[in-house]
Amino acid sequence: MKLSKYYMPTLREVPADAEIPSHQLMLRAGMIRSLSAGIYSYLPLGYRVIRKVEQIVREEMDRSGALEVLMPAMQVADIWKESGRWEEFGPLMVRFKDRNEREYCLGPTHEEVIADIVRDEVRSYKDLPFNLYQIQTKVRDEIRPRFGLMRAKEFIMKDAYTLDCDEDGLDKAYQNMYDAYVRVFERCGLDTRVVEADSGAMGGSGSHEFMVLADSGEDDLAFCSECDYAANVERAEAALEISSVSPAADNPADSSLAANVSAEASTVADGPAEVSAGNSDYSPAEATTSEAEIEKVHTPDATTIEDLVDMIEVSPGKMIKTMAYIADDQPVVALVRGDDQLNEVKFRNYLGAIELRPAHPDEFSEKFGSVAGFIGPVDLPENIRIVADRRIQELDKAVTGANEKDYHLVNVNPHRDIAKIEAFTELRTVQAGDPCPRCGGSLEIKSGIEVGHIFKLGTKYSSNMGATYLDENGKAQPIVMGSYGIGITRVAAAAVEQHHDDRGIVWPLPLAPFQIIILPLGNSDEVDWAAEELYKELQEAGLEVLLDDRDERAGVKFNDAELIGIPLRITIGSRSLENDEFEVQIRRTGKDFNIDRSSACSKIEKLLEEIE
Repeated sequence: MKLSKYYMPTLREVPADAEIPSHQLMLRAGMIRSLSAGIYSYLPLGYRVIRKVEQIVREEMDRSGALEVLMPAMQVADIWKESGRWEEFGPLMVRFKDRNEREYCLGPTHEEVIADIVRDEVRSYKDLPFNLYQIQTKVRDEIRPRFGLMRAKEFIMKDAYTLDCDEDGLDKAYQNMYDAYVRVFERCGLDTRVVEADSGAMGGSGSHEFMVLADSGEDDLAFCSECDYAANVERAEAALEISSVSPAADNPADSSLAANVSAEASTVADGPAEVSAGNSDYSPAEATTSEAEIEKVHTPDATTIEDLVDMIEVSPGKMIKTMAYIADDQPVVALVRGDDQLNEVKFRNYLGAIELRPAHPDEFSEKFGSVAGFIGPVDLPENIRIVADRRIQELDKAVTGANEKDYHLVNVNPHRDIAKIEAFTELRTVQAGDPCPRCGGSLEIKSGIEVGHIFKLGTKYSSNMGATYLDENGKAQPIVMGSYGIGITRVAAAAVEQHHDDRGIVWPLPLAPFQIIILPLGNSDEVDWAAEELYKELQEAGLEVLLDDRDERAGVKFNDAELIGIPLRITIGSRSLENDEFEVQIRRTGKDFNIDRSSACSKIEKLLEEIE
């Protein structure tokens, strides 16, 4: 391709609204242009990269045995109502009506469509298993589209769906897709981590995310320095060592709470645990009770943890932070230690809530009988559910709000003074240095970009939508499903985030829009002829070559070549031709050297093999 005939509108300045490197560089390199917030056109150079990603994904999907299909982007509301997700998916879904007032959406994903396809076609266990996939545009009405292709309203996605007879079949299909995804991202030249993840609105029994490590990543992931444990912080846990519990000796429910605490302490490394009242044979004699009486202290204007630390000289770890929320229109409270942060995803999952939001200041009096900034769990109205993080059960002589302006309570014992904690469960966001829940090693936290997500859906959709098969005994069984997504356009952006420098993009060779760029310099017929000759020779060898034949200064050509990130640059000038040589630079390393003109094509082919 000759650049004089190519549409590549590069920019010298960084666009004001571009916040992260991939957004800045893809705009500057003339790869994308914004139509409106979160909606992009892919220009020739950018679309070549996207097609490279698609081809790698397509090859690995085909290798895994998946069959490519194409499903409609416009989906009727009926199937979403059958699955129960029409309301559950929330405002991310773009909904509309046709001229006959029938409800539709623009597909954010296609689980319902797959279930609808197979429920009228699959009859017997002999028809299973199989795997269908597509590469298609998806639409999600992001509340705040930003970061270019990272969080767009419209994006290209590969989504695959496995259909099996049972959980064993799903496990095999899931592992098959897991392995295919590992190969995809390795071939794309991306440094990725696979982490346990929250399934969110997709549902199902388990999921994993494939994360590209990058400082600009919107997601945080926790991984162990000693073992292979890794999880998105939405799901990540830390080991818990319980030093003591203090139930009230005269309260049977509190005694049961203490028993659950004791039982959990030995099994926390096995996974998430909940501690609920009233289901244990614990003996109160096994625990101790605090003797300190609860007291109310004056704390004027102390509405934050920091205010309390300064005022009453108690460390944040001895405070109970009471978080007021509205879950599906009902008041709920989460308790975490003052030095912890509430993980809203874990809280919502525990509650099974569709919508969860912090309470508004004007709701504290009406719904919680309290005051914003001074809410506490002692003597809250009986209709309010109280859920506590596991670390709360260790506290004694704690500080919390008194539900009265300018007052807090001290010497609070959760087991004695808080009447009805529904459960002690995992609610906090893990922090760097926390102990690993599997081996006790230290957890590290890094930022990452989600580029792939796989789900074990089970029978959530097939059961709701009547997608069944007849087993060996002629009995109807729901089809067991899995769902597997890769953000094609997000992969392209993530590659830029991970591979760039202060001069521009540094594409991994498999994703580069062109492998080679030729820069003829100066106004010389001999130089132009040599560049044209090499260009044709490389093309005949099957290589992807961009010839910068524009009438531009050398500086412009060099800057554009570095900006767009072509892996191998060949510079041809009168001086190098005097020695029958071409100048070569490898973009990633910046290494410069000369090659003989007579053997240039074969040496360039070898260089590309070495770069790979």
